Amino acid sequence: MYRGTSDFKKNYRIRSNIVKIKKGDFVSDSHNILAWLRKYFSRLLKVHGINDVRQTLTLTAEPIVPEPSAFDVELAIEK
Repeated sequence: MYRGTSDFKKNYRIRSNIVKIKKGDFVSDSHNILAWLRKYFSRLLKVHGINDVRQTLTLTAEPIVPEPSAFDVELAIEK
């Protein structure tokens, strides 16, 4: 038990969610950090509008196959 506690204490590191934004200003609130990162990367990548990820069109290599009709299903069952 002592060994486990000792190992835990050796590897323990304090995590902080603080971002230095400019000239000594810090942001620690997660909402403000995300807002700052969004602005920073949009300027860095020169993106003028931020799109919602959920609205992104996903393309696949699979062909679009139409759903079978009721007649096709009945025909396949009879076979």
